[in-house]
Amino acid sequence: MQAPSLSGRQAAAIAVGNGLEFYDFVTYAFFATQIGHTFFPSKTPGLSLLSSLATFGVGFLTRPLGAIVIGRFGDRAGRKPAMMLSLCLIGVAVTGLSLTPSYASIGTLAPVLVIGFRLLQGFALGGEVGPSTALLLEAAPPSRRGLYVSLQATSADTAALVAGVVGVALASTLDAAQLDAWGWRVAQLLGVCIIPFALVLRRTLHETLTGPAAADLGTGSAKGYFGVFVLGVVMLSAATTNNYVLEYMTTYASNTLGMPAAISFGATAAIGASGLVCDSLGGWLSDRFGRKPVMIIPWLVLIVAIYPSFWVLERLRTGTALLGVSALLNGIQTLSSATIIVAIAESLPKRVRSGAIALIYALAIAVFGGSTQFLVAWIIHVTGNPLAPAWYMLGAVSFGLMAMLRVPETAPRR
Repeated sequence: MQAPSLSGRQAAAIAVGNGLEFYDFVTYAFFATQIGHTFFPSKTPGLSLLSSLATFGVGFLTRPLGAIVIGRFGDRAGRKPAMMLSLCLIGVAVTGLSLTPSYASIGTLAPVLVIGFRLLQGFALGGEVGPSTALLLEAAPPSRRGLYVSLQATSADTAALVAGVVGVALASTLDAAQLDAWGWRVAQLLGVCIIPFALVLRRTLHETLTGPAAADLGTGSAKGYFGVFVLGVVMLSAATTNNYVLEYMTTYASNTLGMPAAISFGATAAIGASGLVCDSLGGWLSDRFGRKPVMIIPWLVLIVAIYPSFWVLERLRTGTALLGVSALLNGIQTLSSATIIVAIAESLPKRVRSGAIALIYALAIAVFGGSTQFLVAWIIHVTGNPLAPAWYMLGAVSFGLMAMLRVPETAPRR
């Protein structure tokens, strides 16, 4: 039985919910310095930030568990109930984290609570990607799957853009003490306020897990599923590393390059704006020219652009350079990254699509998303080399390209 096509409202319902979840998740990364001062005070330079980033990484440990539980739930009970569950859990986690008293108020209980809420948040996000991606793919017209599935990445970058605008506004109106005390809490709670609206929108979705569960919409054979799994993990690991290195730009500009907070948060807005355009553009191009060319060509350009971009930024240390480098590198890498999840989803059968996508994504992001920002900060701290992020990204892109060359083309032939 063919699933009904997505209406514009239904596509918006998935994108809004996914964007809200990522807004709440990534604001922690953007306000890592302030959160470190609140829950992990230290007299040793850099230790507070490293503790905060380590706690950020803890949230990735439960992503595989969330992928298994909620992702498989999406294959059995349906995509819609799984997506409702993940959104409710993220609301509980972010509300709890935002309202946790500081270390100065309740002592060691504060970081314990923060870690607990981060674990719950990671669990919820681990189960969100699989069901929502499966629903988008299954309800989209075959010739527009790339565009529809790219809404996942587009909504995430929209969230990054909004988070960047909120960060700039707060940094421009509050002093450092106010940002540490409550400014970052305001940014997180803004996302919580819209979660009830997203839940109402998601209730309007049509379920796509209809008919026999064994119905296969994928292009891969049974023997090829393990290969799809491995290649998917490698490609998404590379994309995740690129993404989190670039999302670290705000903290990098502030802590490493010594730029003012009001300018540093502009990097987040530039990353979100470029991703907002290039994610959907990449999905549309992949529908027109195929998945592999749109995955491979932008990352070949990225290999050439990474080191010179960071070198210019480190030398100039200006707001213009920061915005330009952030927008350029993110725009190039998202043209490819938005298409990776499309190729993976099309290679998997309907009966396991939600759980498999969730697990592939969760494993990739648990290892590399959770460790990237901490490792980049640690390498800079140990070596004193401000160009460490460039070398880290170059390694990730190289491994990702090797996997892209081996993955089969999955776009429907016209």
